[in-house]
Amino acid sequence: MKLLRYIAFPLVPIYYLVTWFRNLLYDNNIKSSKSYDLPVICVGNLSTGGTGKTPMVEYLIRLLKTDYKLATLSRGYGRKTKGFYIGNESASAEVLGDEPFQFYNKFKSSISVAVDGDRQNGMSNLLNLKPAPEVVILDDAFQHRKVKAGFNILLTTYSNLYFKDWVLPSGNLREPRQGAKRAQLIVVTKCPETLTEVEKQDIVRGINPKAQQHVFFSTIAYSETVVSKAESRPLHTLPKFTLVTGIANASTLTTFLKNKQLEFNHLEFKDHHHFSDADIKVIANNDLIITTEKDYVRLKDYKQLEGKLFYLPIETQIENARAFNSAVKAYVNEII
Repeated sequence: MKLLRYIAFPLVPIYYLVTWFRNLLYDNNIKSSKSYDLPVICVGNLSTGGTGKTPMVEYLIRLLKTDYKLATLSRGYGRKTKGFYIGNESASAEVLGDEPFQFYNKFKSSISVAVDGDRQNGMSNLLNLKPAPEVVILDDAFQHRKVKAGFNILLTTYSNLYFKDWVLPSGNLREPRQGAKRAQLIVVTKCPETLTEVEKQDIVRGINPKAQQHVFFSTIAYSETVVSKAESRPLHTLPKFTLVTGIANASTLTTFLKNKQLEFNHLEFKDHHHFSDADIKVIANNDLIITTEKDYVRLKDYKQLEGKLFYLPIETQIENARAFNSAVKAYVNEII
């Protein structure tokens, strides 16, 4: 894989210029972005791969759902449906996509969960709901500039900071680093708990935020128990198990489990992997299976896995959460 990236390096300037020029057209209103008369919050990144968007969206849902009628709008990557779809009792990961279905499972009594590859069409349909949402959270929409979010939260992982990366195909960036200037908040995610103030200052200098931007640091907080439909079990009581992941980067999770001195085998699939019958047969040939919540919503209905499939809940924890929360709510209250 590294060799292919070296070989592809001559294509980097082409990709850079194409994405830079596209952003230039939007920045100068030559290509139009549609604005809306309600708070629209975008959670996204510059990089491909897992930066923690799903836990961040859930953090925002918890922050806002009590005070506002809230909706999330995602592309619904990997779903088998097309166009606009809103979560309902017949929803599944196949019709919503795994991450939106996770939002629906957890928050369906409090929010609306919608998907549409055309974000403008998705917004139009959401605003036609009765009652319409007061706040919309756009999931993974930083590069989807046809909808103009009023507030952008940009995520970058501690282990792969965007200012040290290159654009595709040799690097992981979807667009040039300058795109970060569109964000109001920049969150360094998946930080180790041992991160020092000196290291934080070095990262902030690397980000070089604009006057109107604020940088925050966050960690992934893993639960001390695994959960299934019927029960939960403390981590420290688990015998040897099989870990099943279909996420962009499982290294943070595997490090956590190893630090807990847990014994496990790891079946690792690509992000948003569609589990085949053959995959399920292999997975089911284990006595105890631990997975991520995103993968759990796609695996939980297979009868072969009943009674032995559990997931490990996670949440985002933000350092200086009060300032982060205040910044988000100040934007929402300014618009409403």
